[in-house]
Amino acid sequence: MKLEDLIEQIPCVDQGAVERAAKRQKNLIKPPGSLGVLEKISIRIAGIQGKEKPELKKKAVVVFAADHGVVEEGVSAFSQEVTSQMVKNFCAGTAAINIISKCVGADVYVVDVGVAQEIDDSQVIKRKIRRGTRNFTQGPAMTRGEAIQAILVGAEVVEDLFEKGYQMFAPGDMGIGNTTASSAIISCLTKTPLEACVGRGTGISDFTLKKKTKAIKRALEVNSPFSDDPIDVLTKVGGLEIAAICGAFLAGARKRMVGVVDGLISAAGALVACSLVPHLKGFLFASHLSEEPAHLTALKFLELKPLLDFNMRLGEGTGAALAFPLLQSAAATLSEMLTFEEGGVSRGV
Repeated sequence: MKLEDLIEQIPCVDQGAVERAAKRQKNLIKPPGSLGVLEKISIRIAGIQGKEKPELKKKAVVVFAADHGVVEEGVSAFSQEVTSQMVKNFCAGTAAINIISKCVGADVYVVDVGVAQEIDDSQVIKRKIRRGTRNFTQGPAMTRGEAIQAILVGAEVVEDLFEKGYQMFAPGDMGIGNTTASSAIISCLTKTPLEACVGRGTGISDFTLKKKTKAIKRALEVNSPFSDDPIDVLTKVGGLEIAAICGAFLAGARKRMVGVVDGLISAAGALVACSLVPHLKGFLFASHLSEEPAHLTALKFLELKPLLDFNMRLGEGTGAALAFPLLQSAAATLSEMLTFEEGGVSRGV
């Protein structure tokens, strides 16, 4: 698969299905508009899938994991080795994303796209591009070829999910230092002042926050990413898992799957994808509003309204997993409720 081919094959939302779904929604056995936002969601899902009666019975979270060379600058409260340690916990089913996914009936897949250490676990999908990115305060985080390769990893994983019958997915993330890369990407692509995009990530102190901001400023000065070229931005100040998330959203849209954006890192990947293919926005839902300031900036650019606001900032796909039942319920009400005619119910006057 070539990136150019993937991009060219992404369809638009099916407006015919949207119109049919809207008509059906008005005829369901309830007062018109009484399900509020759920009705609008259901119609959007119909347009994504291209059918009047959408279905979201099989769903998955794909946690893409990779390390970041910028941690050398002391931008995180945690050391780099935590990335591989958390991947092991994902595989053991003991992390937050595992527990939440189990509660909502979603499957969890873990992909090593760039963890610095080798992980010997058969449950990990091993697609490592390199052992973490380079320290982008000293030069590009990766080569353009590596960035594209990571995008295609994400795309191929989601294509495999489609072949297994999944209809909805959420890319999760794991990578110490990835809020630093995500903030840089969002600042560049939305042309928002950096200071408005840098947050506390894992809960860093004021001192570390200053180092984080300084590191990103230095990276932008050293690399001069071209904001009108999303792959250039991704290459110079991004991360391998962010690239994979971008590819996941591209492939999901290509297959008319519902893509659910999680927090900051997921939004950064979605932003790169939508900068490449603007109409891809129509295939995405924003699950929640992260406490990271750049998250809202990205969602506004993507024209997405978060479904939940729980003051979350964990990542992993946790917010997206919590939103799965809302989206599933919206689709089910449109598909499984009867119309007035089908149910033999008298209409209101």
